[in-house]
Amino acid sequence: MNNIELYIEALIFSSEQSLRLEEIIYCLQSAFEQDFDDQKVLTCIDSIQKKYHQDDFAIELVKLNNGYQFLTKKQFHKVVGLLQAQRAKKKLSQAAMETLAIIAYKQPVTKTEVEQIRGVNCDYSIQKLLEKELITIVGKSEAIGRPILYGTSPLFMDYFGINSADELPQIKELTSEATAIGEATE
Repeated sequence: MNNIELYIEALIFSSEQSLRLEEIIYCLQSAFEQDFDDQKVLTCIDSIQKKYHQDDFAIELVKLNNGYQFLTKKQFHKVVGLLQAQRAKKKLSQAAMETLAIIAYKQPVTKTEVEQIRGVNCDYSIQKLLEKELITIVGKSEAIGRPILYGTSPLFMDYFGINSADELPQIKELTSEATAIGEATE
């Protein structure tokens, strides 16, 4: 335990939320099996704050919610915000992925047909897929009530690196003997 400051810095850096002084001390005491003085830990935290206050760093150590957390400095918020917005567009929940797969393989398909396959309401997933522009409205069905038909969008093709729905893996390609349950019978 040469430099306690580095351990404190690592603890705060690795925490997703602000880390309280008590939590820092608990971790240090558990790791090194010795007592740590509040004032010594606070002095180390102050030193870390001064270190990251310099212009050489894009982050700073901030006291937040009775704890400490590394945050991006204000001047970098715009560019980090752009990254977060881009990542938010890319993430899909399991439900959205299932809904998207059904639409991709069954297109054009109605919301009711998707719900029959999934067995649950798909309003939210379809709305999110429309917002992310991965699916699009391709027309109306001739069925009673003329429900909306959904299909994949050009952005879907870009997102998954394919040129057409014909390039989607065939169902038989997705199943293998390794994923089969039980014995095969003829």
